[in-house]
Amino acid sequence: MRIVQLIPGTGGTFYCQNCMRDGALVRGLRGHGADVTLVPMYLPLNVDAEGLEDHAPVFFGGINVFLQQKSALFRKTPRWLDRVFDSDWMLKQAAAREGSTRASSLGPMTLSMLQGRQGNQLKEIERLSAWLKDHEKPDLLHASNSLLLGVATELKRDLGIPLVCTLQDENTWLDAIPDPHGRQCWETMSECAREVDAFIAVSKWYADEMSGRMSIPREKMTVVPVGMEFDGVDPVSAPHNPPTIGYLSRMTKSLGLGLLVDAFIDLKKAGSIKELKLRLTGGRTAEDAAFVEHLESELSRHGLREDVEFVDEFDKAARHDFLRSLSVLSVPAPEGGAFGTFIIEALACGVPVVQPAAGAFPEIIETTGGGRLYDPNAENGLRTALEQVLLDPARAHEMGLRGREAVLKAYSVEAVLPKMLGLYQRLVTS
Repeated sequence: MRIVQLIPGTGGTFYCQNCMRDGALVRGLRGHGADVTLVPMYLPLNVDAEGLEDHAPVFFGGINVFLQQKSALFRKTPRWLDRVFDSDWMLKQAAAREGSTRASSLGPMTLSMLQGRQGNQLKEIERLSAWLKDHEKPDLLHASNSLLLGVATELKRDLGIPLVCTLQDENTWLDAIPDPHGRQCWETMSECAREVDAFIAVSKWYADEMSGRMSIPREKMTVVPVGMEFDGVDPVSAPHNPPTIGYLSRMTKSLGLGLLVDAFIDLKKAGSIKELKLRLTGGRTAEDAAFVEHLESELSRHGLREDVEFVDEFDKAARHDFLRSLSVLSVPAPEGGAFGTFIIEALACGVPVVQPAAGAFPEIIETTGGGRLYDPNAENGLRTALEQVLLDPARAHEMGLRGREAVLKAYSVEAVLPKMLGLYQRLVTS
């Protein structure tokens, strides 16, 4: 069975849950003998890309897609010019560009990509389709998320093969796009969904959410949680001293980083936890820079800048070292999320988590027993939950180790592969 995985790259500028999920899946599938070709789209794959170096060239290069959206001239340019814009150097510049990941300004381009051959990127679809026919001849196509369905459904028709689509956090992107483009994107994506043979949601909560929003029949929906690689990940041996709160995700406002900094400032002022520290990592985009500078200014204004460390490196080894330096991890995204890979990574290191009771976070905490939930609408809910965990380090350490045991059983890539391979096999042989 030959499988092609369509995966959007981020250029490695921030912690990308989907990138890590897809990379672990591809490595796991290959380890089980599957013939998998990884096709990066938009930008290179630089987050946890070890063992994926033999992937295809980047298709739908971010610069070309942008230019084709803006001008009909670039929809007819020769391939030699497109190659210039698709070069690694040019794509790295695009990854660092201000606003390159801002959904609110990319509504028209998101809609165009979902429109497939009716959109402005027809040339890119034809190029990828021809490459797959000439080089791969796959038996099955797997799209990393439903924002790729405009392209993926065209490829399904061209190649005559089944199409699988994973669902994770598309709602966050689309809900940030103003109408009418936001509404049109949801409508077009729902139309594309009719041609998908199977959907994979990363949590029960998100399966329910997207079944409703995309009118997906439940018989087409399978829940397969994110599977991570835990080889060489050791747990913390004892409660950390000094007590340290950590944050692991993109350093942006929407994921609650400002809320965490505010809670830290309040805890320091209260003085109930001596020598408390805060460590933050996960990278940022250019558009996040002003927000992070504001947080640093606030910390300095309260005389706490020296108690906070912004960690630049967040590759796999750096993340493990970072997590093992923590007493507790929190990414207090007020709206929750479809999953929460940072929760799984923290618990694998034996570090308990504090999360809002929103999205799929309760589902993961219930499964693992490795953290504490709080009401995101309650005044001082985050601060109180953090304080309760930090004031009982022995119990927190026990909570983290309990979570680690559950994570290794339920959320390893080895645990999710049989379900994924079984789904692939049914679709290819039916």
